[in-house]
Amino acid sequence: MTVTIKDVAKVANVNPSTVSRVIADSPRISEYTKRKVRQVMEELGYHPNLNARSLVSNNASAIGIIMPSSVEKAFQNPFFANVLGGISNLSHEKHYSLYMSTGATQQEIYSEVVKMVEGRRVDGIILLYSRANDPITNYLVEKNFPFVVIGKPYNEEGKSAYVDNDNFGAAKEITEHFIKNGHRLIGFIGGSPELIVTMERLNGYKKALENANIPVVNEYIVHTEFHKEGGKGAIAKLMSLKQPPTALIVTDDLIGFGVLGTLQEMGIKVPEDICIFSFNNIMLTELTNPPLSSVDINIDQLGYNATDSLIKLISNTENVPKKQIIPHQLIVRESSNGKVINNKLKINN
Repeated sequence: MTVTIKDVAKVANVNPSTVSRVIADSPRISEYTKRKVRQVMEELGYHPNLNARSLVSNNASAIGIIMPSSVEKAFQNPFFANVLGGISNLSHEKHYSLYMSTGATQQEIYSEVVKMVEGRRVDGIILLYSRANDPITNYLVEKNFPFVVIGKPYNEEGKSAYVDNDNFGAAKEITEHFIKNGHRLIGFIGGSPELIVTMERLNGYKKALENANIPVVNEYIVHTEFHKEGGKGAIAKLMSLKQPPTALIVTDDLIGFGVLGTLQEMGIKVPEDICIFSFNNIMLTELTNPPLSSVDINIDQLGYNATDSLIKLISNTENVPKKQIIPHQLIVRESSNGKVINNKLKINN
């Protein structure tokens, strides 16, 4: 026999309308009542008919997730799996399903977003990237559709809610870490220069060099894709220079893995010949040889907070924060454990 809202209300000793509001996570219902009703729902095995609820409320009870590239390509990078973990945790708690973009090209992804919005397939969207002059961001702003960016928006700070790290500050701290250890030849491997995260980290790197009166050498700056193959090509280019860098900032762990593997193939030792510091601090960084120094950007928290902001925007909650900066931490491991003394790189004791 099917359990109904009335059955739940009777056992919980509340009105059926209260049960409906608990299902909708209404702020008008106290947390005590919500816990009591949800416990009864679980005991009775009651599952809300979300499709029927969507028809009545004109809500899809779904959140759109937009990748920077195709899902298949994006999931080669563990960052996206981790950030989706944070998104799905709160989405599940708030009874939202996830709807991911499936396009293989930028145009296909844009078309998918238009279908999501015009077809009311989702109530709001999370962009897992921030790109200069992005047509998807421009479209969502024009439509006044609820969305949150993971990353700093390009010239849209006043219009878009976003969750980010202090990428400028983190890259500046890494560069200062290397400078403190005597390095003057410091390379930078970043993703696409169109991505705001790359711009911010590159600017932080340059600012630290400028403060230390170290010239910025364009040959030491390489842009590539966020995957291992990109790291291989980038480090091969840098190490072929007449005077290769003694330290290297890599803006993504997956690129860093490619860098480490290629250096090993070339017979170049880390950190004896070159030091490396990366970003994201995914689980595998501790298992590389040597363990990879990396910036912990709290990936799960980025996803969780972005989802929280979006659900508040969807619900028209007042005082939704437009800007949230998630703390980061430099995790120093063996790969950056080298100091330059008398123009020679030596391992720190």
